[in-house]
Amino acid sequence: MQVKLQPNLASSLKQMAFTLQQKGGIALALVLILMLFNWGLEARKWQLLVRSLEQVSFLRAFSAILSGVSLSINTPNRIGEYGGRMLYMSNQNKLKSIAAAVVGSLSQLIITIIFGLTGLVYYINNFPLVKEHGYFAPNFWEKILLGLLVIIGALIIILYFRLQIIVAIFERIPALRKAKVFVQIITRYTTAELQYLLLLSACRYMVFSAQYLILLDTFGVEMLWWQGFMMNAVTYLVMALVPTIAIVEIGLRGKVSLYFLGLLSTNTAAIIAATVGIWLINLLLPAIVGSVLLLGVKIFKDK
Repeated sequence: MQVKLQPNLASSLKQMAFTLQQKGGIALALVLILMLFNWGLEARKWQLLVRSLEQVSFLRAFSAILSGVSLSINTPNRIGEYGGRMLYMSNQNKLKSIAAAVVGSLSQLIITIIFGLTGLVYYINNFPLVKEHGYFAPNFWEKILLGLLVIIGALIIILYFRLQIIVAIFERIPALRKAKVFVQIITRYTTAELQYLLLLSACRYMVFSAQYLILLDTFGVEMLWWQGFMMNAVTYLVMALVPTIAIVEIGLRGKVSLYFLGLLSTNTAAIIAATVGIWLINLLLPAIVGSVLLLGVKIFKDK
């Protein structure tokens, strides 16, 4: 609907076709290569996370990641990823690997929050919501949200570097005491390893942000790249905080992207096209490959 209401839609579509003709092939190849880097970095994280349980080759870790993407596409907040990764672990380590996967997700969430808060500060300072009547100053609720997210982010970072707190909780709650053996792996990570995980998560964040910015440029969205990065960071923050299912999140991601990137460009058709494109390349394509890998795992186990 918002695409139909876009002013000069015909000229925008014409411009999109022109930029695709000029840049489409190179941009698609680059985004696909970066997709491999994106999930390759996640595979490297997985190698590190399960190293204290068993040695996993990079190829096996990469296969586990893609299988996890395949199973996650129909689950809330992609929790199916854990199941896909478990399939590639030995039987005695399957449940223990869930705790390792949670630590990996926590490292990525911390990076998302840090960049998201930076983007939110930029948004609040540059796009005030001025109201004609009201008791609150412009962006009052946004500033409240910013303060809450800073507190939440600080607590998550403290928990990340004090993972033994989680084990202590399992020890003190009788109902969880028997499951303590499955989470003890999180106490084995050194501060240096946790910092390295954050570095890998930050690199991965830069990779998939670059993919999106490349597609936006390829479809003809005109904006300064750093402004696009800032607004995109807020989009990722919102998507991380809102429970959703990967296979239907494209609609919500499109709306959120249109809201924030629409402040920088009126080319809604191109923003939607880039959003759909990044979803297809970063999620659907790996999920298809992961499904084939899962079929191979099932056949192997049947034999």
